[in-house]
Amino acid sequence: MSLADNIEFLRHLPKVPGINGLGALTAALKREGGSPIVESTGFGSNPGDLKMFAYVPATVTPKPALVVVLHGCTQKAAGYDAGTGWSALADKYGFVLLMPEQKSSNNGNTCFNWFSPEDTTRDSGEALSIRQMIEAMAVEHNVDRKRIYVTGLSAGGAMTSVMLATYPEVFAAGAIIAGLPYGIANTMQEALGGMYRSPARPASDLGSLVRKASSHAGPWPKVSVWHGSADRTVNPANAGEIVKQWLDVHGLPPAPMASSDVDGYPREVWWDADGESVVESYTITNMAHGTPLAITGQDEPYGAAGAFLLEAGIASSYHIAQFFGLTKQLAPRNTVITVAPAKVPADAIVTASAPRPRAEGDRRFSPRHPPGRRGLDINAVITRALTAAGLMK
Repeated sequence: MSLADNIEFLRHLPKVPGINGLGALTAALKREGGSPIVESTGFGSNPGDLKMFAYVPATVTPKPALVVVLHGCTQKAAGYDAGTGWSALADKYGFVLLMPEQKSSNNGNTCFNWFSPEDTTRDSGEALSIRQMIEAMAVEHNVDRKRIYVTGLSAGGAMTSVMLATYPEVFAAGAIIAGLPYGIANTMQEALGGMYRSPARPASDLGSLVRKASSHAGPWPKVSVWHGSADRTVNPANAGEIVKQWLDVHGLPPAPMASSDVDGYPREVWWDADGESVVESYTITNMAHGTPLAITGQDEPYGAAGAFLLEAGIASSYHIAQFFGLTKQLAPRNTVITVAPAKVPADAIVTASAPRPRAEGDRRFSPRHPPGRRGLDINAVITRALTAAGLMK
């Protein structure tokens, strides 16, 4: 039987005692060819004219968390999900997923219009459309309103900055991948200048842009920043500008309070008076423009490499979910960390691990498992399972 035939066979299979993992396996297999997200309509006035896609796992936690994921230019919601593995994480940890999608009629490259004032102002345009989607999800799925998060890549990363600034009371945290600070551009020309040159601005000016975006006075969302050092599409200096913006909003000093290596890449952390990490920054050395993935040699790979979805030896979606508090992970061995003399929160330490060797100019790290280990043959797994159950010969 072909892989497609096996999936269809499983879909129509009645429940059989002793075969308990086929549902999850079927869901995983479907993601091999795409994403399980489905489109929803009627979520509000939708002034930004966006599409709404969502995924609710078969099993969710009571009052589940909600993660909003924003794709990059030239991408679709389903393709970005399949590439980054967010629905697989939702399956494993029981949260619900919202993935807004841009229309080509709004932007020829399907970029979110993060530089257009009508789309980046509170209660207007695309920002309001996304806010309406969040409200629809929160009501329908009894979402824990203290656990709503947002992340995105490139234009989606810049739009993540928009959502965190314009609706800071909605989000507990956000993660910006290869994005830009909020409010630095109001025209296409200014947007291109920010992308390619990223001129330095005073931290107080950047922070004021966020504070003026709403009447909110705090507390403020936590922020995780990711950027490849070899990005030629969005200048890596933007990562530093985003960090400056949110450090000023949180009233934190410019010097990191802890630094570490996570899967071989530098991470800097700042925490508040309670010892909670509220700003972190990852620099993905030698990586170009895209979302960093760890697929090769992984027992549980999240996503698949593709355009702007780059194998780098670090699973950004997992680490972001961890920063959001959606996962639990034990501290790995061989931890390498340098800490400033101050109170150290636990999560500033638990994610640090020793770097793996890398050849000069090679953007990929060595596999985490011994050479020669073969990837999972999904078709063979299904066939063996069905044969063992007496459902195939």
